[in-house]
Amino acid sequence: MLHVTKAVYLDGYRILVEFNDDTKGVADFSKKLKNDSRLVVSQLRNVDEFKSFSIQAHTITWSNGVDFAPEMIKELI
Repeated sequence: MLHVTKAVYLDGYRILVEFNDDTKGVADFSKKLKNDSRLVVSQLRNVDEFKSFSIQAHTITWSNGVDFAPEMIKELI
């Protein structure tokens, strides 16, 4: 099972992400946030909201309850 082990905000909508399978890279969420029309996801278009994340339940989680599967995050790299 894939897990996010480390996540560091870089700039804009980019996060440096490390996974338990030793994959590491920059995940660019800009297209995902632009194309996802759900209100809760659109709140992350505010960069201050976007960069206030934590790692919970093996993935990146935001304070408004949004999280994405680690597999989806890996696809953004």
